[in-house]
Amino acid sequence: MKNFTKKAQLQQHLQSLRAGGAVIGFVPTMGALHAGHLSLIEQAQQQCDIVVCSIFVNPTQFNDPKDLEIYPRPIQDDIAKLTQAGCDLLFNPDVAEMYADNEKWHLDIGELEALLEGKFRPGHYQGVTQVVFKLFDIVKPDVAFFGQKDYQQVLVITQMVKLLNMPVKLVMCPIEREADGLAMSSRNIHLTADDRQHALILSKTLNNVKTKFDRNHIEQLVQNARAAINAEPGVTLGYFEIADGNTLRPAGNNTKKVVALVAATVGKTRLIDNVIVRD
Repeated sequence: MKNFTKKAQLQQHLQSLRAGGAVIGFVPTMGALHAGHLSLIEQAQQQCDIVVCSIFVNPTQFNDPKDLEIYPRPIQDDIAKLTQAGCDLLFNPDVAEMYADNEKWHLDIGELEALLEGKFRPGHYQGVTQVVFKLFDIVKPDVAFFGQKDYQQVLVITQMVKLLNMPVKLVMCPIEREADGLAMSSRNIHLTADDRQHALILSKTLNNVKTKFDRNHIEQLVQNARAAINAEPGVTLGYFEIADGNTLRPAGNNTKKVVALVAATVGKTRLIDNVIVRD
């Protein structure tokens, strides 16, 4: 695996590969890689000739400076995992390589920015679109791969690609879970053993909603789910919603694609999860 820290060198290398007809797949990450990330690399390998992974902890998408400070950065471990997975290229820039001083960015992504995660983390999706735009502009991938766990993020990036008319196909890959159902996340390392057990209420409740889903009783399902999570010790619910999978507005009787989404703080760690209920 070739490792690049400078965008100009990466672009030069990709240009020569592209000239030879290679289809470029791209997996943007913030590092602290786990099996969920590696499943994206695998998907990219199946669909593309060359796979680029980026590791960049993007400061503009953190609302809380402490959260940015404690975000795990095990770069040597990440490099070993990517090498073993057969990733072709790693782009691992520092902040100065990605951002000039006093950069301004605003993209009107509509109400997606104010719903669910957007409501709880104001400005978060401006930071996400800012860095993903930069990465797409550097790598110029044919296909980019994102995890379903950040479902709203995939919708936001889809909206950005449409608004800016970017020539990249987006692929959303299924959530990878631990054997007990917990969605894999770089933040899981912050969970204590007790937290880890309490966190299972999230996937358990999502699965329960999927199993019992009835379009005529959506509000009741939401209330029951919130009650179940609120009753779990050490868990503070942020939101639980059953939504339209395309807009994230509340789902109704005629909603074709239905997704249930949850965010909660378990111990001191904020976790998100979702399940596609009907597609």
